[in-house]
Amino acid sequence: MRRLFSCLLLGLLIFIVSSCTNNNNTLTVNREDQFIVGLECGYAPFNWTTSKPTITSVKIDNASGYCDGYDVKIARLIAVHLDKQLVIKALAWEALIPQLQAGNIDAIIAGMSPTEERKQSIDFSDVYFTSEQVVVVRKDSPFVNVTSIHDFEGARITAQKETLQEELIDQMTGAIKATSLEDYAALVLATASGAVDGFIAELPVAMSVVMNNSQLTYIRFSEGNGFEIDESYITTAIGLRKGDTVLRDQINAVLASISQETRETWMEYFIKNE
Repeated sequence: MRRLFSCLLLGLLIFIVSSCTNNNNTLTVNREDQFIVGLECGYAPFNWTTSKPTITSVKIDNASGYCDGYDVKIARLIAVHLDKQLVIKALAWEALIPQLQAGNIDAIIAGMSPTEERKQSIDFSDVYFTSEQVVVVRKDSPFVNVTSIHDFEGARITAQKETLQEELIDQMTGAIKATSLEDYAALVLATASGAVDGFIAELPVAMSVVMNNSQLTYIRFSEGNGFEIDESYITTAIGLRKGDTVLRDQINAVLASISQETRETWMEYFIKNE
């Protein structure tokens, strides 16, 4: 009887501990308590991957390492105002919209432009950053001193696959449209090695690239000499599922509380600390 009682007591204790553990796990992963954000974690200074945590980074949920950058700063602020746990998922660029539509993430905060084409598939928040498009080249490039996008005769120009920049190459009279690449690490390598003559990027991204690659520089163009772009293409907004108006309004309220000066200060910080 004593042995039977001991076994029953042990079993009861195991059940209680197991129940507490399960309850704790449920609380930790409760979907309603999470704000799940998808981004590449490879588009500095908007977002990038680091092996060590920082005061601004967040652990990547579906991969090793931490995600940091301007987008993560915005995501953290929104999560705080929503009173939810921020979950970061690192996804390939072309997977972001499908994953949002499937309900696997709540928002895309990835330096994405709210183009009319994308608005056919998803909704967007208000703008959270405005930029300009530049061309990154080697410092010893024969094109380093050009002043117009039409001065790249014979230049092999590339861009990230399935992005606005890929389409902008068509505006560069005489330029050769090289094969688009998957990410900016590949673009930098191709340009630095001489496989291509340059690539198009947003100014903050170009500034970050140049800061970390001394052999590269970027070219800015004065009005009338640069790319002809609809305003939606030089702004970034948060991608949301169609009809998710409650979350959109909550996010817009957060964005409205951030001054333009603060946004620029944050971007400068992440450019310097990437």
